[in-house]
Amino acid sequence: MSHPEHGNPLESMLLSAQQAQRQVAQVPLKERNQVLAEMARVLRNASGEIERANQQDMERAKDTGLALNLVNRLALGNAKIEALARSLEALIDLPDPIGRGEGRHVLPNGLVLETIRVPIGVIGLIFESRPGVTVEAGGLAVKSGNGIILRGGREAKQSIQALAEAWRQALQEVGLPADLVQCLDDPDRSMAQALMHLQGLDLLIPRGGRGLIDTVVAEATVPVIETGVGNCHLYVDSAADLQMAAHILVDGKLGNPAVCNALETVLVHRQVLPTFLPMAYQQLSQEGVTFHGDPESQACISEILLATEKDYSDEYLGLEICVKVVSDLEEALAHIARYGSNHSEAIVTDSYATGQMFLDRVDAAAVYWNASTRFSDGFEFGLGAEVGISTQKLHARGPMGLEALTTWKTIAYGNGHTRDL
Repeated sequence: MSHPEHGNPLESMLLSAQQAQRQVAQVPLKERNQVLAEMARVLRNASGEIERANQQDMERAKDTGLALNLVNRLALGNAKIEALARSLEALIDLPDPIGRGEGRHVLPNGLVLETIRVPIGVIGLIFESRPGVTVEAGGLAVKSGNGIILRGGREAKQSIQALAEAWRQALQEVGLPADLVQCLDDPDRSMAQALMHLQGLDLLIPRGGRGLIDTVVAEATVPVIETGVGNCHLYVDSAADLQMAAHILVDGKLGNPAVCNALETVLVHRQVLPTFLPMAYQQLSQEGVTFHGDPESQACISEILLATEKDYSDEYLGLEICVKVVSDLEEALAHIARYGSNHSEAIVTDSYATGQMFLDRVDAAAVYWNASTRFSDGFEFGLGAEVGISTQKLHARGPMGLEALTTWKTIAYGNGHTRDL
């Protein structure tokens, strides 16, 4: 990151990012891919230094009493660093999003129009806990020809600084401006607020908990894409394969409880409750999962705690799950419509009519039939990585990969064409 001797540091960062972005948007795909390959190499070579920086963050987080699920999100061991390097290499294999279009068409007056994808410009990303976002988001920005200003949480400060330095090395090694990927390392909250009001920033993406996202959406005066809060449901239908449903529930809850695509509520059809709930309870409770549920589920399993309104709307991000007994698909759909976060929802059923109706009627970025919500992920979707999972409907929805970081430009080819009044 650049450190100007005078003036607003954020404005200076934006200016240098804009200058870098304009240059990189014009370079061939080969050079942008070279940066990704170089970054993967730097990550592997500097893994020891990155792990030491991450260990400092982990120890400080534990000392300050940070919640265990958030401490776990900080972890950046050798396996994770290798996974980040591979995600960059996966991005290399993807086609160039810049310049892709829908072909040319000719107007009746002979004017030729072509609409192509171009970079958005400079993107701001405010995120919490996960230092690996520095690599994933930076890689997507570089490949799509965008500049990016990253503002991570103070709990990951040392890790982010180490990764930001790796980006500078990779960009400089290829001969591209290092300020294309910058990290705002001032932990003061006022700097995050300043980013929300940074005139000239083309897009701001918050990636974290409900508090962060709600604050950015409410306060920002720059364009924002709402991402991430995942109150995800699994509906176990009366026609479900119950072994399959239990397997999907275990994966959705235990695969990684601290992520936004983890399952938080299971809706169980009354007809299969006596068989399914004891099976699910046995498998999850032995792994430390606490169950909250309605009176009917309590009557089936006495150890289940009585659910509150907060339990139905919460994103636990930990070893807790909520159970609601429903009488039919309509009741399940109504519950999801009321408490869901438009992220990812799933049904298990062998009924074609019921499954198709669920897919058609649930309003979410991703809807699954006989599959786990844990697939809501940029890498799993074949996007290489993601800058976040959009839960809104404008411009981008679901895991945001390369195309989500582009916009459209219409090019017109004329021959002295003028428009008559």
